[in-house]
Amino acid sequence: MFETVPLTVGDGGFLYWAIVFFVLALVAAAIGARGVAGISMEIARIFVLVFIVLAIIALLL
Repeated sequence: MFETVPLTVGDGGFLYWAIVFFVLALVAAAIGARGVAGISMEIARIFVLVFIVLAIIALLL
């Protein structure tokens, strides 16, 4: 009856990987691997920033 449409901008690659690394960081923090959690959060933060910059550029062009 209802179709599901994925919510993506472009191919959604950077946002997808940002969410994956964020979840990995949460799991690592929950089991006590603080080093892995910190690195995963930094990677997720970079991917989110790249996604935001590319989205703004795409909206302006």
